[in-house]
Amino acid sequence: MLVTSYQVRSFQLSDSVAVTELFKNVLSDACYDETMSAFARQLSWDSELILVAEEEDEIVGVIVGTIDKQQAYYYRIAVDHSHQRRGIGQALIEALRGRFVVRKVHRIMVTVDEHNEMVLPVYEKAGYQANDFSRAAHRLSIVNG
Repeated sequence: MLVTSYQVRSFQLSDSVAVTELFKNVLSDACYDETMSAFARQLSWDSELILVAEEEDEIVGVIVGTIDKQQAYYYRIAVDHSHQRRGIGQALIEALRGRFVVRKVHRIMVTVDEHNEMVLPVYEKAGYQANDFSRAAHRLSIVNG
């Protein structure tokens, strides 16, 4: 049994530097640039849909979600390389799902782009299936601007 010592909580402005560093360390350069723009937009619109995982006062994971036209979307998830495969991604997904449910959205989708194909198994493990993956031509407001 894996003992976890992290907590998932709402993003706070004081987390900005740590989250930026986490994204920079985990994401490719192209993904980082796109993610930081979307992150800033989501932060200004609805920061309650950004969650972090913290262990011993260190940010080790982050998930960004958004709601667009009554549909909820997981946009980006990142977990520090040394903390992967410990259930942190699953905990972030579940915590954000709870926030989506409270908002009474019509549907919860996983945004799929060229940057996150490799993390789809994490969402599948959380119970999401192929028909929950959004590869739609329309881009989310947080990405489009």
